[in-house]
Amino acid sequence: MLFDTHIHTRHSDDSTMAIETAISRAAELGLGITITEHIDLAHPEPDVALDVEQYFLDYTKYRSDKVLLGIEVGMRAECLEDNRDIINNYSFDYVIGSIHFVDNIEIYQESFYRSRTKFDAYSRYFEAMLGCLKCYDFIDSLGHIDYISRYARYEDKEIYYHEFSDRIDEILKFAAQNDKAMEINTRRLTSPEAVARLLPIYKRFYELGGRMVTLGSDAHKPEAIGSRLDVAQDMAEACKLRVVYFKQRKPEWGEVAL
Repeated sequence: MLFDTHIHTRHSDDSTMAIETAISRAAELGLGITITEHIDLAHPEPDVALDVEQYFLDYTKYRSDKVLLGIEVGMRAECLEDNRDIINNYSFDYVIGSIHFVDNIEIYQESFYRSRTKFDAYSRYFEAMLGCLKCYDFIDSLGHIDYISRYARYEDKEIYYHEFSDRIDEILKFAAQNDKAMEINTRRLTSPEAVARLLPIYKRFYELGGRMVTLGSDAHKPEAIGSRLDVAQDMAEACKLRVVYFKQRKPEWGEVAL
């Protein structure tokens, strides 16, 4: 079964979706799903905090071969050990590691880009990503490498591999050498041009020894579940990468045509 491995429901501060709705929608599509609620420790807004204990109390009854429980960890160096303790103390199926903050600034905020050229801002983003990837050895997949392109304050927000190849290669090489998957996040795969800009990154991941990708819609609403997974599958095939999902922290093969 193919899994959408990046879904947020009401335990994430930016989603109100009920898990029952997510399960129903996935069943309509013939998909498995992994719930991956946000945990961003040291967030300046206290009501963002995930109650992990309550998350498991509420959702364990829904757990099955088609409904898995994961988490999306906002990777920050100062939160490393607290995040490690959470992952060690709960029975997650899957752990995504993502960069949402750089230099203590959430990167959707204008202040991160102020007085920085695009090259400087993106370079710092990739530096932070590599630093966290090296110490967050307990993640299963590196989330949305192109996350910064959602929010950057530049006329052209896109990542072009050739402009940042040295920095991106370090990330991809480290992930490959440590058997980490890379996520193909489908949220921005809205055109052939968007796909073409990302393909060189995933092709390079394979060249550097990477073999696994996870596919995730990053859905916060039911209509986004499963969105453009077919496009992501085609990308994975073009890059010779194997589509997996994680169950009990181990990769399972998820190659099924939509």
